[in-house]
Amino acid sequence: MRGPKWRLSAGLLAVVMALSLAGCAGNGADGEDGLTIGLLLPSRAVPRWEQSDKPMIEKRVKELCSECRVVYANAENDAASQRQQMNSMITRGVSALILDVVDPRALRSSVRAAERADIPVVAYDRLAEGPISGFVSFDGGEVGRLQGEALLRGMGPRADGGTVVMVNGDPASPNAAWYEGGARAVLQDRVRIARSYDTLGWRTENAHDHMSAAISALGPDRIDGVLAANDSIAAGVVAALKSARVSPLPAVTGQDADLDAVRRIVEGEQYMTVYKPFRLETDAASAMAVALARGNDIDNLVTTSVDSPTTENVPSILLTPTAVTRENIGRTLVEDGVYTIDQICPPKLRPDCDRAGLTR
Repeated sequence: MRGPKWRLSAGLLAVVMALSLAGCAGNGADGEDGLTIGLLLPSRAVPRWEQSDKPMIEKRVKELCSECRVVYANAENDAASQRQQMNSMITRGVSALILDVVDPRALRSSVRAAERADIPVVAYDRLAEGPISGFVSFDGGEVGRLQGEALLRGMGPRADGGTVVMVNGDPASPNAAWYEGGARAVLQDRVRIARSYDTLGWRTENAHDHMSAAISALGPDRIDGVLAANDSIAAGVVAALKSARVSPLPAVTGQDADLDAVRRIVEGEQYMTVYKPFRLETDAASAMAVALARGNDIDNLVTTSVDSPTTENVPSILLTPTAVTRENIGRTLVEDGVYTIDQICPPKLRPDCDRAGLTR
C-alpha cells in the first residue's frame, strides 16, 4: 500500500466540501443524461449495510445529481449471487457501480466485464480486484491498531503476558487480514495469542462457536482478552462467555458502533468498538461514482493510492477511524448524531448510563 498524500482527520469538513463541489461539477445540468448508479452491498449480517450505508448513498447521490437513480442489490454473503447481480447491472447499462465486494477473486471477472462495457467501478469499503476506478474505505490497519491498543488497556495488569483469543473476520474479505495485521502488530510482543479463528460471513453464530471452542480448550478463567473483529462477532463472543458463566468478562473489542454493541459497552459487557463515520465514506463513494458516471476524473477527490493484487495505484480515499469506549460515547456517537441518549439508554440501562455520565 502506498503512503497517503495526506490523511483525513481534522480536515474532514474540508474534504466533504470538496467532495460536494466535485460531485456537482458535471458536464451539464444534474440528471440530464439520465444516469444510473448501481449499488452492490455484501450482506445483511452486519447491520450497517442496510441501516446506514444504503440510505446514505441513495440520499447523497440524489443530492449530487437530482435525476440520478440508484439501483440496489444485496448479495447475502454469497459471491455467486453478487456476481449475478453485478452482471445484471452491467447488462442493463448502469452508468457506474459502487461495489462492496463479498469475495474479490470471485468478482474479478465481473469487474473486467464492467471495464469492457465502459462502466467505472468504485470499490467501497473493501478493495476489489480487477480494473477498478477508485476505492473508498477506512484505514483497516488503523482499525486493527485501535482494537489492539484498546484491548491492552482493557486488560489492565494482564496486558503483559496475558492470554488473548482472536476471533477475526471472514477470510474472503480483504479487510479481515488488514484488521488482523494491524491488531497483531500491537499485540504480538505483549500477549500470548492462544487461539485465532476466521469467522465465515462475519456471522454472530459462527463467532459464538469459535468462542465456545476457545473456552473449552483454554478454560473459562484463562482468557484475559478477546480481539473480536467487529460488533457482530463481539455479540457471539459475549454470548458464549456468558453461557459459560465467565465472570468477570474479559475485555472484548468490536467495530462498526452497532447500537447493540454501544449498549453492551455501557453495560460493561464489551470494552470498545471502532466508530467509522459512515457519512464520510458514503459521501466520498457517491461523489466518485457520480463524477465517473459523467466521464469526469476524480483527481481532486482522492487523497492516496493503493495497490490491489491485480492493479497498481488505484485512486483512493482512506478515512480515519476512532476508538469508542464508555468514556467517550457522548463525545463521539452522541455529538455526531449517530444515536440519541434515549436510543442508547433504555430504562433497564439507565443506571449504567448514569455511571457512564450519559444521563446525569
